[in-house]
Amino acid sequence: MKNLISAIFTLFLPLLAVAQQPALPTDSTAMRQVTMSEVEVLPAAAKVKGMLLLNKDVQYELEGAVDNMYNFKYARAEKQFKSLRRRYPEHPLPYFLMGLSQWWKIVPTNIQTLKYDDLFFAYMDTTIQKAEAMYDKDENNVEAAFFLAASYGFTARLHSERSNWRKATVASKRSLDFLEKAKAGNGLSPEFLFGEALFNYYSIWIPENYPMLRPVLVFFPNGDKRLGLKQLSYVSKTGFYTGTESKLFLMKILANEEKQMQEALVIAEDLALKYPDNAYFQRFYARLLFVNGHFTKAERVSEEILYKLEQQMPGYEPVSGRYASYILAYINQHKYRDFEKAKGHYKEAIMFAEMTNERDSGYFVNSYLNLARIAKQQKDKAAAKSYYSVVMQASDKKSANYKEAKKFLKENRKG
Repeated sequence: MKNLISAIFTLFLPLLAVAQQPALPTDSTAMRQVTMSEVEVLPAAAKVKGMLLLNKDVQYELEGAVDNMYNFKYARAEKQFKSLRRRYPEHPLPYFLMGLSQWWKIVPTNIQTLKYDDLFFAYMDTTIQKAEAMYDKDENNVEAAFFLAASYGFTARLHSERSNWRKATVASKRSLDFLEKAKAGNGLSPEFLFGEALFNYYSIWIPENYPMLRPVLVFFPNGDKRLGLKQLSYVSKTGFYTGTESKLFLMKILANEEKQMQEALVIAEDLALKYPDNAYFQRFYARLLFVNGHFTKAERVSEEILYKLEQQMPGYEPVSGRYASYILAYINQHKYRDFEKAKGHYKEAIMFAEMTNERDSGYFVNSYLNLARIAKQQKDKAAAKSYYSVVMQASDKKSANYKEAKKFLKENRKG
């Protein structure tokens, strides 16, 4: 269930929460324990005419800032977002972008780090406050509805990752409500289509893969999975603020849900080349190169990841190190037959997995499994027994890994 939650940006968190918890009352908490000065809400200024979301001059001005954010040049990006906020202090856009910047500091850690949570929630709360003020003046304001749907969606996502089910449920329900209202803007810009695209896809995918949620889905509008993929593809090519997020989701859906690895690789390569310092995009690219058999490229990208991790570049965390180390270990073991290098990288992968408390990951178990196989091949029975013992402890009893380890240990009880 945790993997499903991690796959979904918004919209269906209330369904998951309902499946795990009884109905709970609405939580009306607005601002978390972060002072307004930290979010730097500025005094009121002149009213903005037209939709800032669709302002081409603003998009032209922010293009470099948005690219900097996705390339993990956070300080540069936030400097430009704050400049926008000084001119439009009552508009939700600059606060949303500042919140999105905090989000992308969390993402590379597999959403594990807590250090940016308070500021992220504060910026999203301020986005909601500013958007609500716009919406209260005009309930037909689709721009306000867009920011309310998006900010509640991001808020729900992080609450779900923190197992705050009640808050995730409330925020998700509000996101769905405003998503429906924002649909009126679909013809104005691809930005408005992003949420609907995710809804269309996951409203079908979830009951197909989690039948126990079907009774809950009866109360929601019908979706269209194929249409959702087409919409995501369209937004990924044409959206300014949501284009990269759409590419990210399209890549993940194609790789993880649709098993269209080659198609996912095309998107991953596009993201990795455009944002070479985004650790998340780089490791996803490395993994897809690896599973598609492009070992030479996978090796190069993995070595770059470890180098940037060693240089302590922003966003390069043990999670990325685990991916890169395992890929390099496997390539050295099976392509170059350099068992010493392979062993070194497998041990690195294990170390990185332990640093992030992910001993249940496939990389952790398979690293021990391959260390055991190398030791067995090198006639180092003691090392092989030690590694296989860990494989048995960390594997499901019905798995092939468990059976292989059990068989070896049974045959080598003595000596």
